[in-house]
Amino acid sequence: MTEFILALLKLIFIALLFLFVWQIARAIGSHLGGFERRTKSKPGSEIVFVRSDNQSGLDFTVDDVVVVGRSDQADIYLDDSYASEFHLRFSSIDGGLVLQDLGSTNGTYVNGRRIGSPVGLSKGDAVQVGKTVMEVR
Repeated sequence: MTEFILALLKLIFIALLFLFVWQIARAIGSHLGGFERRTKSKPGSEIVFVRSDNQSGLDFTVDDVVVVGRSDQADIYLDDSYASEFHLRFSSIDGGLVLQDLGSTNGTYVNGRRIGSPVGLSKGDAVQVGKTVMEVR
């Protein structure tokens, strides 16, 4: 009976070790751009301001490169006090849409996760800068 319990404990330990390694791999993968981005639906090219103090309903299309920020020199002016002057860049690459934070102070969030490297976007993704939320359509 004791050998059975020891064998069972070994199997449980191996299973827990496997789950731990799997979670670490998922965390690293999502930090580096994620495997889940490759399996999502077809990317969109229209960005709509969903939630904003002054810009709700405003939309724009990304044909090449669009820089969004609080500066008058940005392609799209972002009326949000938490936004940097040149906060983020949308790029249309090979028929897909890529988002890159431009070193902003308060960060850029995609679907609630802060990004640190360029991220591919798909229809329905939510991009948040401060109090402003934009959606890919």
